[in-house]
Amino acid sequence: VIKCKAAIAWEAGKPLSLEEVEVAPPKAHEVRIKIVATAVCHTDAYTLSGADPEGCFPVILGHEGAGIVESVGEGVTKVKPGDTVIPLYIPQCGECKFCKNPKTNLCQKIRITQGKGLMPDGTSRFTCKGKQIYHFMGTSTFSEYSVVADISVAKIDPAAPLDKVCLLGCGISTGYGAAVNTAKVEPGSTCAVFGLGGVGLAVIMGCKIAGASRIIGIDINKEKYAKAKEFGATECISPQDFKKPIQEVLVEMTDGGVDYSFECIGNVGVMRAALEACHKGWGVSVIVGVAGAGQEISTRPFQLVTGRTWKGTAFGGWKSVDNVPKLVTDYMSKKIKVDEFVTHTLPFDKINEAFELMHTGK
Repeated sequence: VIKCKAAIAWEAGKPLSLEEVEVAPPKAHEVRIKIVATAVCHTDAYTLSGADPEGCFPVILGHEGAGIVESVGEGVTKVKPGDTVIPLYIPQCGECKFCKNPKTNLCQKIRITQGKGLMPDGTSRFTCKGKQIYHFMGTSTFSEYSVVADISVAKIDPAAPLDKVCLLGCGISTGYGAAVNTAKVEPGSTCAVFGLGGVGLAVIMGCKIAGASRIIGIDINKEKYAKAKEFGATECISPQDFKKPIQEVLVEMTDGGVDYSFECIGNVGVMRAALEACHKGWGVSVIVGVAGAGQEISTRPFQLVTGRTWKGTAFGGWKSVDNVPKLVTDYMSKKIKVDEFVTHTLPFDKINEAFELMHTGK
């Protein structure tokens, strides 16, 4: 058993609490990782807020991490102690019907237990003050050591800087893949990206790499425009600057609508606007943001009858074990940006400050 520091969410709506936790050794087909770096994501904040129907407390949150394998349980063959890895919230077992189907990346092998905050055998590897602590998204990267299923790790280039590539565990991969895998953006196309946080910037990067000729960024926070343009946005607009709905503004700006739109916020009203900003006959809108529990999307069916397509994406459509190492390689060879997504680097005990910076849009 390893004793180390972890940021525990004891209950919804309260700041994280830095505690000493006991991390049990890995069982069969499990891997214990020394987490070197973790990022914070809106999905962590969403669960912490209490709005997540799958949220369990007390829990160790975090799902954008990178580290070194400390030990492995029996039967683990893909990684060994000392390997550099990224934990994966969407695993890839290679055996379930989802993994065998090229149309999806949604491996279902451990979905049920992962959703309950437990390891595949239905138990937890974390305890604190004599209490069982739940896992989160099968990763729990807000701990100096974490235990994950062996199908939930990607072995990566040991030369990669872990304080950067941890972002490939969720945000960057999700946005980039939404453009290149889910939408399959084509050269010369016009795109609109709603929400210019980390995921939105990654979508812009993907659209640019795919050859889009016009990329319109949409956000009410104008402080985000300069960064969006650095990533490839050709122009940025705020819905608050117009009297009419933003979808009407975009349809006028683009002679009938955009070819591809992306919702990177998790707001069902914006999801509708993103669809309705698409061009009749061929426009495709991709939902990337996660909406609150119980919320529903709506539009007039005629929007779809007249040739628009509504899609969704999880982790950018990447089959995780196969593709995360390739994304790291693409970063190392400067094909994709990663460093530019990092605005602040804080010590672990300032994790609550990191959430404050995220909530204020910094």
